[in-house]
Amino acid sequence: MKSDAIKRGLERAPHRALLHALGCDAADMDKPFIGVVNSFTEIVPGHVHLRDIADEVKAGVRAAGRRTV
Repeated sequence: MKSDAIKRGLERAPHRALLHALGCDAADMDKPFIGVVNSFTEIVPGHVHLRDIADEVKAGVRAAGRRTV
């Protein structure tokens, strides 16, 4: 899986340490990482709804048994 690029190998030990500090455990390392990104900002009026959309997407990820941080 693509997220193995930051999780696997000796050279990625510092990355794993930071992920563990965020609360990821060994079981999380065997699952794909899913990034939720948007352009929410309070400055642009047309973007204020994006926070709610991102929250719903993260809720869907959690409902599927995945963890978000």
